This record gives sequence, structure tokens and C-alpha cells, in this order.
Amino acid sequence: MKVYFIGIGGIGVSALARYYLAHGWRVFGSDVVASEITEALKNTGAKIYIDQRKLAAIAPDLVIHSPAVKKNDPELKDARRLGIKTMNYPQALGELTKKYDTIAVAGAHGKSTTTAMIGLMMVAAKLDPTVIVGTKVKEFQNSNFRRGNSKYLIIEACEYDRSFLNYWPKIIIVTNIEMDHMECYRDAGQLARMFEEFAGHLPRNGTLVACADDTNAAKLAMRLRNKDVAVKTYSIKQSQAGRLRKALKIPGEHNVANGLAALTVGRLLKIPNKTIFASLAKYHGSWRRFDQQSGIIGNKKITVVSDYGHHPTQVKVTLAAARAKWPKKKIIMVYQPHQAWRTYLLFDRFVETLKNHPLDKIFITDIYKVAGRESAAISKKISSQKLAKAIGRDSVEYVPTGEIFDELKKNIKGGEIIIVMGAGNIYNITKQLVGAESCQAL
Repeated sequence: MKVYFIGIGGIGVSALARYYLAHGWRVFGSDVVASEITEALKNTGAKIYIDQRKLAAIAPDLVIHSPAVKKNDPELKDARRLGIKTMNYPQALGELTKKYDTIAVAGAHGKSTTTAMIGLMMVAAKLDPTVIVGTKVKEFQNSNFRRGNSKYLIIEACEYDRSFLNYWPKIIIVTNIEMDHMECYRDAGQLARMFEEFAGHLPRNGTLVACADDTNAAKLAMRLRNKDVAVKTYSIKQSQAGRLRKALKIPGEHNVANGLAALTVGRLLKIPNKTIFASLAKYHGSWRRFDQQSGIIGNKKITVVSDYGHHPTQVKVTLAAARAKWPKKKIIMVYQPHQAWRTYLLFDRFVETLKNHPLDKIFITDIYKVAGRESAAISKKISSQKLAKAIGRDSVEYVPTGEIFDELKKNIKGGEIIIVMGAGNIYNITKQLVGAESCQAL
């Protein structure tokens, strides 16, 4: 059987491609640019075409496409013309959730880390899960996919474009409910209703696990207590998290919360505490999630932290974690706002977060515009220059993306911590700083 992926270089789509490879399918795919994700897939046996269109010649049995792919995409049109079954990534993943006892992690923040933690915990408990995660995990051979041979599947359940409504899990974890993806939801009320609808996909013997420290997740838990599902909550404020805090190798109270989510799931699955804590202690973080590496710039040694954060809350907790980890070090952040929509609608929150930052210096680069998700009118109203001006602190400065490497050179004396944060192509700066080849944004 042959499956063709349009947009195969995406972090989610590529994990699904690995699933099909692992189950004996011949995997083909296309993308507009090469990246370390596409190169890794090639090495695993996929045939990938960069900026080429080969679908019609291959005539696959199934076509799966990224949600970012437009309806008028030439390859998607070819598939429909040829009568080939097509699904987008959430639909295809949704079909898998029906075949397994699925554990789905939802929320604005913490999905990837919590998914990885649960996966590693279940592996340690010899439950042998299949895991599809939105980042590369070192313990999964630096992959975003792990093949298991049991009934368990662990996935991230993203709310973007209501993707999670395709999924039918037995356990749902909600780390938080916070306004994001404003191009998809008109207000916070609508977003909350979508989370409740998703929770309604739980079967009668299903379980909702929610963070009681998050107001909206706690409200969801309260609403579901009268339904035919079990509800479990976890809370840093209400629990003795000292043992967990000592065990974790990754910094930040937000990661203590992620660990508590994993702990709650572990106990639901009757995994011994000893196994849970031992597995969490071995977790050293994932790709672009406070990912620490040694770097060098102008012959000066530095520590580079790559982080995917692109929401005010993510930025705030990451900066707090960095300062707590390195209280006396000079810390400089390069931050790339992600998407004009998000920057415009959360402008005041970004200003507040960056105005009250605990670092020595922040450089804000140009907004990364996401193809297919932007509004021309909004893009004209917002810019990184306006953001920096509104913050009004000398320690926060706008620098064009193309000039950021040279600006860093001027400010580095050696020994600094450089945080490179954002979900766009700012990751290329990380690659330069650690001496690796440039790659494209996911």
C-alpha cells in the first residue's frame, strides 16, 4: 500500500508518516522546502520530493495532507481528480484514535512536554505505547514518533481549527484553556465550548484529567462532574509537589505542573510511584522545549536555549525558569513573534510580559508570518517595531531578523545564556549558534 503526504515536513504530519512507515506502507511525500525533518524521514525510508509534484505519477492508495494545505493545492486537486481517498492530518489521526485506547493531551501550553512525559512513563512501566508527539524526544531516538505494540496510543490534541474534535480518546488531559488561535475562535467562550465538546468524546468509562490551577480547565472539570465520565484534577497549589520538583531535570513551575499531569495519568493506569518518579527523573526535555546546547559566536562560548514558545504565557514562564536556573548569569533573549493575528490580538499581554521581563536584554525580531493564516489588514496594523516601542524599556530592542546574528556578536563577551524563542524561522539562529547547518521553520 502506498500513502502520499502533502506537507510531509510538518512536525505532526511527519510523525504520522513515521507511523505508516512502521506499519509497512510505502511512504511518499512533498514539501516546499527541505529540513532536518524531511532528511530524517528520507533516512527512514520515505521518498520525498521538495518543490516537486509527483502525486499523479505515484498514484497512491491514500493521500494525507497538512491542515495548512489549501483546497486548491495542485496535488490535492490531482488526488481528487484521480478518485484517491484524501484526509487531512487531524482526520487521519482521528481514525487511529478509534483503533487504540487513546490518551490525548490538550491545552494551549504544555502538550508536547506532557505527552513525552506520559510516553516515557508508560514505556518504563512496560505498557509499550505508540506515541505521536509534536516535538522530537531524545529518548525516542530523537524522533517525534514511537512505535508500540500495545493497545495504547498517546497523542497531542491541538485546538487549532477544531482539530481535536476528530479524536476519540479514553483519557483526556487538559493542561490549560487559554485564548490562542484567534483566527479560529471569535472569543474565549467559543473556545471553552469547543474544549467541552471535545471532552464529550470521552466514553462512559473515560476520564478527564484537568489542571485545577487553571481557571478555565477547572471550570471544565466542574461541568463534567455531573456527566458519565470520571474527573481527576491536579494542582501545584494543593499538592505536595516537592518530591516531583526535586526529581525533574527540566526547570520551571510549569514543568512541575506537566509532571503532575503525567503523575495523575500514571496512577490512573496503576503504575507504581517508584516507576513514575524514576521515569520523570530521566526526562531531559525535548527539541525546542527549553532545549539547552553549547554554542559559540565569534570564538566566545555561550549556552544556547532553543524554545518554541510563542504565546505570552509561554514566554513568561520560560523567562522565569531561565532566571531561576541561572540567577547570576547574563541572559539575552532573541524573540520572534509568531503570526500577525496573535501579536495583534494579544498585544497588551505581550507588552506586559516583555516589559516585566527578568533578563538582561531582549531583542525582538520581525513577526513571522504564517502562510495561509494571516490577514492583510491586520498585518498592516502590527509590527515588532510597534511592540518594542510600546514596551518602552531600554533592555528591549527591535532588530530586523536578518541583522540579529551580527547584533548578538556585538553584545557577547562569553559565558552568556542566549535564549532563542519562537515557532518560526528564528530557529535558524539557533543552528548558527550551535554550529549546525541552517534549517527551515516547521
